[in-house]
Amino acid sequence: MATNKNITYINKDFNELRANLINYARTYFPTTYNDFSPSSPGMMFMEMAAYVGDVLSFYVDNQVQENYLQFARQTNNLYELAYMFGYKPNVTGVAASTIDFYQQVPAKSSGGEQVPDYDYALYIPQNSVVSTNAVSPISFLVQDDIDFSVSSSSDPTEISVYQVSGNSPQLFLLKKSRKAISATINTTTFSFGSPTEFATVEINANRIIGILDIIDSNGNVWYEVDYLAQENVYDSIRNTNPNDPNNSSNSGDVPYLLKLKKVQRRFTTRFLNQTTLQLQFGAGNVNDNDEEIIPNPDNVGLGLLFERNKLNTAYDPTNFMFTKTYGIAPSNTTLTVRYLTGGGVTANVPANSISSFSGNPTFKVVGLTTSTANAALTSLAINNPEASDGGNDGDTVEDIRQNTVANFSTQLRNVTANDYLVRSLSMPSKYGNIAKAFVEPVKLQNTGPGEIPNILDLYILTYNINKNLTTTTTTLKQNLTTYLSQHRIVGDSIRVKDAFIINIGVNFDIIVLPNYNINEILSKCLLSLQNYFAIDKWQINQPIIFRDIYALLDRIEGVQTVKNIEITNKVGTALGYSEFAYDTKGATINGVLYPSLDPMVFEVKYPNTDIQGRSVSF
Repeated sequence: MATNKNITYINKDFNELRANLINYARTYFPTTYNDFSPSSPGMMFMEMAAYVGDVLSFYVDNQVQENYLQFARQTNNLYELAYMFGYKPNVTGVAASTIDFYQQVPAKSSGGEQVPDYDYALYIPQNSVVSTNAVSPISFLVQDDIDFSVSSSSDPTEISVYQVSGNSPQLFLLKKSRKAISATINTTTFSFGSPTEFATVEINANRIIGILDIIDSNGNVWYEVDYLAQENVYDSIRNTNPNDPNNSSNSGDVPYLLKLKKVQRRFTTRFLNQTTLQLQFGAGNVNDNDEEIIPNPDNVGLGLLFERNKLNTAYDPTNFMFTKTYGIAPSNTTLTVRYLTGGGVTANVPANSISSFSGNPTFKVVGLTTSTANAALTSLAINNPEASDGGNDGDTVEDIRQNTVANFSTQLRNVTANDYLVRSLSMPSKYGNIAKAFVEPVKLQNTGPGEIPNILDLYILTYNINKNLTTTTTTLKQNLTTYLSQHRIVGDSIRVKDAFIINIGVNFDIIVLPNYNINEILSKCLLSLQNYFAIDKWQINQPIIFRDIYALLDRIEGVQTVKNIEITNKVGTALGYSEFAYDTKGATINGVLYPSLDPMVFEVKYPNTDIQGRSVSF
């Protein structure tokens, strides 16, 4: 008759499994087998079973761990978990820069005075490339076209006299400014035969920013959406009277109209890892009826179960007809995909370093004088008056964890001040990256009479080419403002400002234990402090706690005691530091160096020279 056997399920490592097997054999098979010496055949099988159990236990534990965002260690799993919670990781951050374009045009007589002859004004198409003059040039992409013959309040053309003969101008200098991002256009193709539901393709490259455009063999444009059920996309249309009869004749104030457009050909993208971008298409085909239906009260809810419509159904504005094809699948065609790569900290180039142009400028007027036209072409010059900023190396593992957790809690809505903070840090990389951000309600003393203090002040900073903190350009602020406007509550107002940068130095005195090399111990202390004050680890309005620094140095082998630690202020633009001074001694209370009331961040700008230590005696 079978008997109930006492089996333990909590033993998981090799030794416990082996001991449990031996005990099981002794208990239930005392006369069948009793040779438990290490060299016996029975022990060989028991240890093999324990080995298999240990390995299986390890992989089960590992698989369970990888299912949790806060414990996952494999990058691929972190990316998948991030997308599951609605966060899109950034594998690179592009730098943004404002580029000034100059060209000369001849003068002509009009109304008794000399004016620029705009027949010789150049037209530069969008996606033209500018780059630095260096052994390894860094390319920037000018996203908008440039027409020197057009001037408006939103896109002014600055005019100045370049050359005078007698009392009359002979040449005029035209100037326009455009935003450029550190990116390079790459092209690849994918061929498709019979339609496949939810077909996927992959692009493998370093520092992928995103998809620029996709066009198939028949000239059809494919649109990127957040998810395949999204049928409507925003479409930019140049602002002209035929497109909008209600628009005034002056279209320069609003160059483009923003329209909603329902599209069949759509795709989504997701990063599988730092070098692989996956594209996924829909499941339908061009003959599917539900791709062509115009919404009306008779057909809304076609995809609902049991009934064609329901009064208690939560309708999705992006897919309110409940169609099931999620866009069409490419078939019997070749897709030409243009995607952008670039970015990184090295893309934060200094001012006056972008001067090379690679493009195809043209004239809108035909029949021009050849010599004059050539002179206008050769006169084209470019320059970046300010350093580019915003470039970084993408999300770290910890960035993905923190941004994902915060992103999921708001579900893309900005409700609290911290929601705006996370949304700012997760702005798509092609618009630039924010290195540090801090948000707080507007101070009462900064509100005007009768104003309701429902304004949030968002303080930001970015990196330069050396990964030092710097203030952001107007272009990056405008990008951030536009981005936040899509997620803010109607009653909220956001003001984007620059935080203050306070550069500091660290001096320390230690006593080294006997029989230890003083220089070696000092080097270890310097490396520890350089790592402690690495700018990635410091946030706006974070205080410096001296106790933590003392404990850090005390833990280094060979340090007997820490005699003194001093934080000094490094100031002066002539020396490469911030222009803002700070009383570090006066702001230190009970061993804590506090930040100012105005949002600021402490930065050791030159850690190799600004952190100094010495060995002293008792």
